[in-house]
Amino acid sequence: MSLLTLVVVVIAGTMFGIGAICAVWRIIRGPSILDRALAADVLLAISMCALGAEMAVNQHTDTLVVLLVLAMFAVLGSIAIARFMAKEDDS
Repeated sequence: MSLLTLVVVVIAGTMFGIGAICAVWRIIRGPSILDRALAADVLLAISMCALGAEMAVNQHTDTLVVLLVLAMFAVLGSIAIARFMAKEDDS
């Protein structure tokens, strides 16, 4: 691995880590369920981006199934929360 690649990996990893910490903080702090749901979506997106970056750097596709399952959970989670909030608004 060249020095430039190592620098890019360290910078990207740091940015992913900071983003994940901020998302977890928003999940813990709230204050509403929508804030927590959006933070969970952001955390899933960060995880997917980090996994994709790891696959690109190491030049493999071994964890592609994990990436697709994370994407499926993100979509289904967003739909479930949207339906729940829609039913709550109707009452």
